[in-house]
Amino acid sequence: MKKTSLSARAPCPCDSGQPYADCCGPWHTGLILGVHAPTPEALMRSRYSAYVLGLIDYLLATWHASTSPGELDLAPVKWLGLEVRHAQSTGDAGVVEFVARCRTSAGAERLHETSRFVRTEGRWYYIDGKMNDAI
Repeated sequence: MKKTSLSARAPCPCDSGQPYADCCGPWHTGLILGVHAPTPEALMRSRYSAYVLGLIDYLLATWHASTSPGELDLAPVKWLGLEVRHAQSTGDAGVVEFVARCRTSAGAERLHETSRFVRTEGRWYYIDGKMNDAI
């Protein structure tokens, strides 16, 4: 999938209502500078935006080594929106429940997932996700 860029003032793809430069943009560019998402929800939103923008390197860098696929080939998907339903962290563990809407060659889909995150050396990583029942 081709990498896409956004202008700094464009709405963030994660549907936070903030400009990209004030939301997921700093985490995407900050990875190079050692700046990381401060919460599981911020990481999940930045990962959703990375899927929208085709930022494979960011997705792999934020995936915990114990569950990382090592490489990604993003299927052609048009991401249509994100709704965060619940986010919580306790100590170095976190969960985020969300619904992501997309369109694939098979038609419109809604992915309802509860994702797990872990903080290692001050940095949050995605571990895995459990698909919830159909909406």
